[in-house]
Amino acid sequence: MDGTTTEQWARVRAALREEFGENAYRSWLKPLTFEGLDGDTVHLSVPTRFMRNWIESQYGERLTALWASERQSIRTVSVRQAKQRPATQDIPDEAAALPDTEITEAPEDVAAANLSAPIDPRFTFETFIVGKPNELAFAAARRVAEAPNVPFNPLFLFGGVGLGKTHLMHAIAGHIRTAAPQKKVLYLSAEKFMYQFIRALRYKDTMAFKEMFRSVDVLMIDDVQFIAGKESTQEEFFHTFNALVDQNRQVVISADKSPAELDGIEDRMKSRLGWGLVAEIHSTTYELRLGILQSKAEQMQVDVPVKVLEFLAHRISSNVRELEGALNRLVAYANLVGRPITLENAQDVLHDLLRANDRKATIEEIQKRVAEHYNIKVSEMHSARRSRAVARPRQVAMYLSKQLTARSLPEIGRKFGGRDHTTVMHAVKKVDELRQSDHSFAEDVELLRRMLEG
Repeated sequence: MDGTTTEQWARVRAALREEFGENAYRSWLKPLTFEGLDGDTVHLSVPTRFMRNWIESQYGERLTALWASERQSIRTVSVRQAKQRPATQDIPDEAAALPDTEITEAPEDVAAANLSAPIDPRFTFETFIVGKPNELAFAAARRVAEAPNVPFNPLFLFGGVGLGKTHLMHAIAGHIRTAAPQKKVLYLSAEKFMYQFIRALRYKDTMAFKEMFRSVDVLMIDDVQFIAGKESTQEEFFHTFNALVDQNRQVVISADKSPAELDGIEDRMKSRLGWGLVAEIHSTTYELRLGILQSKAEQMQVDVPVKVLEFLAHRISSNVRELEGALNRLVAYANLVGRPITLENAQDVLHDLLRANDRKATIEEIQKRVAEHYNIKVSEMHSARRSRAVARPRQVAMYLSKQLTARSLPEIGRKFGGRDHTTVMHAVKKVDELRQSDHSFAEDVELLRRMLEG
């Protein structure tokens, strides 16, 4: 590798480290070895097939882009498995999933306190916004954190990405460490549990491993689905789990699915995981998302217009992490560029995020959103009532149906209680007139349109 290529490879590695963080870099990207250039292709290698597959799926596009920015002729990056070392006896198959840096370093003195993942002080029970989708999980987590004795074992929290599992795990660990500092709390990912187990096997130090994990007062394992299909790790985790439960030590586990739905996990393990309390964190509701945004804005000490918060809560419904990220980006934009936070600026700044969350509006969706906004029943959209409190929202819904769907006027009329197409035409004309003369009404219609547009 000539001097220029060496410098380019060094810059690519530095960019990967900066973008993906120290943990991901050390585990997956640091072991990459430069093999050479062949025309428009960069050849790299890694120690295991698992790593090759993971890097190609998770980092392949970014690797190619970074190399192309260094050398315009590059079109592809090829990652292959380097020549394998002879297998070590008694090391299970899942060792192939580990970067060599994880299993060949010299043994170190890893006390439970040092092994535990750092606890984010921002993730407390006080900063967790509670709503119907997460109230059981929140109450259970708080009971585990505050109870002098083990209330249920294990506590199993599950739900989709970005719904609050990690927040509750950190809140439990942080509360116990503050309220009962004499208790030994070990919080780590299932992936790190496996790393430590295989390292113990590699150096024939399994007794120290067992003693360390079975001497804690509270064991917390994040993303337990990671050990699916890894038989030896599951076996050790099974025995560790049983030993702690038998000693009345608290176990808290999180996953993306319920115990019964975890593929690649032995039936006896699924049964054990469901012994205590299984609490699901459901997808967020509009009200919960709005509450989260209001709380976040207060923490940031930023005055965000209510209509902007409502807009974000309606349009970004995938997960809380993405929702908070949208608000962070919008506030940063306002601070750096010096522009006010408005609906228009929010749509401009977050266009990529909003597009990812978009879906084509239907007349039923429009009726539901408008009814919620004006606090009337959806059934009023089809009723014969002509009171202004009902007629005006109905006209707005007809107007938006004309603007946001490809349905004809007769089709729209039929969806509103079998009304004639002339009624829809009148509604569209009336809403247009009101938008010109009533600024507050125009803002309401614009907010609804932005929430619903595809």
